[in-house]
Amino acid sequence: MKKVNVVKSNEEFNEVMKKGKIFKNNYFVVYTIKNNLDKYRFGISVGKKICNAVNRNKLKRQVRNILDNHKNLYSKGRDYIIIVRKSSLNEEYIVLEENLRKLLEKIEKE
Repeated sequence: MKKVNVVKSNEEFNEVMKKGKIFKNNYFVVYTIKNNLDKYRFGISVGKKICNAVNRNKLKRQVRNILDNHKNLYSKGRDYIIIVRKSSLNEEYIVLEENLRKLLEKIEKE
């Protein structure tokens, strides 16, 4: 994922979370909203209460890798905020990939 495709500022995060549509499963919560840009942007959040910094960064790397591998599942002109739930910590990469892929497919259908 390129740095251009990242939601960085706190204001943008909050705007997507307040105004965006919510999609959930056991491992992820995804907020999404249309943006006025010709690109998609992602923000990934793993709470401090879930685990230590090493494991939080590992989960974020895994989510970024999943997003890079499934570029055909999301559309341009949208912002996505992905919040990783605590149940993701003890799951294997394949399970996380399958669940995030299904969630992204569900978002694109609507």
